[in-house]
Amino acid sequence: MLLPKRVKFRKVQKGRRSGIAVRGSSINFGDAAIQVLENGWISNKQIEAARVAMQRHIKSGRVFIRIFPDKPITKKPAETRMGRGKGNPEFWVAVVKRGRILFEIQGVPNALAREAFRLAAYRLPLRTRFVTRQGAIA
Repeated sequence: MLLPKRVKFRKVQKGRRSGIAVRGSSINFGDAAIQVLENGWISNKQIEAARVAMQRHIKSGRVFIRIFPDKPITKKPAETRMGRGKGNPEFWVAVVKRGRILFEIQGVPNALAREAFRLAAYRLPLRTRFVTRQGAIA
């Protein structure tokens, strides 16, 4: 499971999820990628589930994970009255904005990569699309 080794602050504020990705919106490592089409949070469990689905399908080749869950999400226990401060960190999420590349694949044919990304997209909470690098192997 992905999570930071250390953090400066244990709890963070909710923040906003609007806007377009400024960085991380181009393919840098692989030949094909999956790009997110809406803003939101992707949890560490969802990232891992998508990665496992892709790697099982392609069998060979490399999968690059371009996002990292570095934001702790807190929850208060069930049936707790209001007040008494913020809850404890329960899981970690990656904040993704529209246009961000989530995963890249290298060393597999385009058809196989497209199918692997389709399987991965089922495990993600946001709409995505398949993109390829210019001049990639078809």
